[in-house]
Amino acid sequence: MALGTVTAPHELRFDTGRVCLDLLATTHPEERLGSVEVLRVWITGSGLVPPGTALAHAEASWLPDFRELRALLAPLVRGRPAPGVPSYDLALARVNELARAAPPAPRAVPGADGALVRRLDGPPGRAALLAAVARDAVDLLTDPAARASLRQCEGDNCPIVYLDTSRGRRRRWCSSEICGNRERVARHRRRAALARA
Repeated sequence: MALGTVTAPHELRFDTGRVCLDLLATTHPEERLGSVEVLRVWITGSGLVPPGTALAHAEASWLPDFRELRALLAPLVRGRPAPGVPSYDLALARVNELARAAPPAPRAVPGADGALVRRLDGPPGRAALLAAVARDAVDLLTDPAARASLRQCEGDNCPIVYLDTSRGRRRRWCSSEICGNRERVARHRRRAALARA
């Protein structure tokens, strides 16, 4: 992808620092979980399952559940904790409910070269995968250090929330190559316009 270009609708990002935040990023700049095929790519790309895990059993009926979880995460992650506010309390209760299911069970098996590799005990079910994302959100929301590292991208009209693990906690953009480059280009154009004036 060229610097400063917007990702295509089928491209997914996995650079927020957390699985639950990567799920939130699937709404920008438009809906990215538009098909079960893309959902399968997201599940693998997010690290919920080991590479090569068969997901043929994932069906279109899974999409509304992943979108629902994403919608529940938005106010919990983007806003300040506001217990007592019905929408916040309902979202938190539903995320906690989803987190109760057992996540996919991993196991170590010898790979082709004899080294141990991670595989799943069986095909991962929808509830197990949703539980893994919900548990990641619970971990994030209950970890004061992680919460303190949450940042909203400073790019124009960019809603992406990410975990700032940079040295000095000075990261400003979700992606230096995308939003950061746009800002640098805009700054350059402003300087050039002032120089011409």
